[in-house]
Amino acid sequence: MGTRGPVPQRKEDLRGHRSKDELNKSVTRAPGADKVSVPKADPEWHPIAQRLWGALKKSGQARFYEPSDWALAYSLMEDLSRYKSGAKRSGQMLAAIMSGLSDLLVTEGDRRRVGIELSRPETGEPSESAGVVEMNEWRRRLQAG
Repeated sequence: MGTRGPVPQRKEDLRGHRSKDELNKSVTRAPGADKVSVPKADPEWHPIAQRLWGALKKSGQARFYEPSDWALAYSLMEDLSRYKSGAKRSGQMLAAIMSGLSDLLVTEGDRRRVGIELSRPETGEPSESAGVVEMNEWRRRLQAG
């Protein structure tokens, strides 16, 4: 699991000097599995678990997953299905599921805590923020009368 505390800033947003610890971080490397096969989703899973499984398979962090990660993710989808389908829901069960998903680096905050940043391919077109698009639409309607 990553560090505790606030989510670190993205690398490009960091300013100033780095500490010696940050500069001298070493990584222990080992070869991964030769072939990683992703199990098929169980059709009996709750729809939310099926959707999360599909999203995990498409997510960028999935290229770092080993067979053991996929086995854990499968087990978590089973647990999530039971949790969502059950009449009585336990807060402790939800906390355990969320902790497991965090270990799999499901959210951006989880990934940033361990130093993984995913980026989308450049489309070549400048992107406009939602606010700019909304303002442009407002101006267009105002001018049209």
